[in-house]
Amino acid sequence: MAFSSAPSPAEAAPKTFYWISHGSAADPVWTYFLAGAEQWAKDTGNKVNTSFHNGDVASQQEAIRAAIAAGADGIVTASPAAGSLVKPVEEANAKKIPVIAFNSDDKTVRFSTFVGGDNVKAGADHARYLVDKGLVKSGDFVWMPVEVPGATYGADQEKGIASVFKPLNISWEVTDSTLDQADIISRMSDYLTANRSKIKAILPLGDLVSGSIKRVFDQVGVKPGEIPVVGWGNSLDTANEVQDGYVLAAAWQDPQAQSYLALSLAAMQAGGIKPGFDITTGSMYEKDKAADFIALMGGKK
Repeated sequence: MAFSSAPSPAEAAPKTFYWISHGSAADPVWTYFLAGAEQWAKDTGNKVNTSFHNGDVASQQEAIRAAIAAGADGIVTASPAAGSLVKPVEEANAKKIPVIAFNSDDKTVRFSTFVGGDNVKAGADHARYLVDKGLVKSGDFVWMPVEVPGATYGADQEKGIASVFKPLNISWEVTDSTLDQADIISRMSDYLTANRSKIKAILPLGDLVSGSIKRVFDQVGVKPGEIPVVGWGNSLDTANEVQDGYVLAAAWQDPQAQSYLALSLAAMQAGGIKPGFDITTGSMYEKDKAADFIALMGGKK
């Protein structure tokens, strides 16, 4: 009796996938997302074309359409803003090209599935951390600098924060920054200088703003821990800030794993198995675990 086996990944004809980010290549967290995509390509022998779009929605839409036109076997992409990818993804679906969302989701878009954190829950968790630790109370004001105004991740996170703060009569303001860290530091320093007396806590919306806290505090003359900060911890900058006491707690998104898993699901669907589930990633860490995350990101414990 003879048996036959399917060709191994090394023997099979490689497929071409597109990895499309709304972020910036200069943003430290995206180096980890990119590393996951590159590792997946190396492990599987498939080709992965990658691109960054720096918050430019039209550019990202065009990248998806270019992938469709090129006959992509699958696309993984982060959602840049609510509703912005509805039509491009519909066009991909019409061509039976799987589109997997990672990093930031959008329920108005017909993605095959989503790999990443729940940003609404993350926002609520960050706000609840401040409340449960007694760091903010009714009548307090919390500052929330964001990298990209209107971006899905920030808007969703604010929804979660609002669900905790509104019933407690805690107010907040979201202020715009950019994807340029020097400009972020300048804008944040100016705002903190002008509003320092009323700010009781800071919830940065994004890794570049979280990773700028130490530089801003040092520039303005705020001591570590003087103003409680809970933010995103997907960069060495923020992990070091947690270790040094500038940030009390930070969220880790599992960026390498998000890219790796999203591409795996795209390949699985391209092979005829459609995923019927999302994959939720992420965790919070404090000072006692900061060294582990520093090591994970290639720094020194």
